[in-house]
Amino acid sequence: MPIILIPIILITIIIFIYLLITKNLIKTFRYKHLPCYDAKHHFINGAQFLSKSRSTSDRTIAIKFAKQAADEADRSIALDPNDAASHVLKALALDAQGYTTSALTALDVALSPLTAKSLSDAERGEALFKRAEIKKVSCCKEERVDSVFEDLVESVKLYGENAEAFWMLGECYEKKGRREEAVRAYEKAVRIDPVCGARDALKRLGSGLVLDIETPPARE
Repeated sequence: MPIILIPIILITIIIFIYLLITKNLIKTFRYKHLPCYDAKHHFINGAQFLSKSRSTSDRTIAIKFAKQAADEADRSIALDPNDAASHVLKALALDAQGYTTSALTALDVALSPLTAKSLSDAERGEALFKRAEIKKVSCCKEERVDSVFEDLVESVKLYGENAEAFWMLGECYEKKGRREEAVRAYEKAVRIDPVCGARDALKRLGSGLVLDIETPPARE
């Protein structure tokens, strides 16, 4: 074999090996990450259905869209079960249909240690608030205050810009007979949103904060 052919053969072998390795890597990457992309696709579809459900005043149509949102959430979860956002979406879609127990179960999964790490602090705070909101109307009276209270305390720690969470927390403090803490929670709610219902609670409790915050003028 002529000596000049040896380098050509070696280069050909190297190129062949390189192309084979590259092809296998691309194939592995594609199939490894495809479920994640498909999961996001189903999540986006579900979020759109939920938005349509909330934007219509027709109860029948709203439930239909909410069911479609829940189905898309299930498809997303099947592909990426550790993404908490899909579990939250499922919970919201189930709650929109009136399935509060199932909605709470979905939120419990979303907030479990395995999945909650995929949420930001603000997202976890909002999920905790939503769980508290559902518990408030679905749990028995004996369980309601303490269970809702625990979620709300953690919620406002993680996300301190939710006026409704502070308002509801104030109500829990009142039920526990802790007036001063209730006032502080209501005051935080009013500072975030001066027209929220916590303003009336402050007036009832005799707080002077409401006098310091001007009520925004009504829209024409």
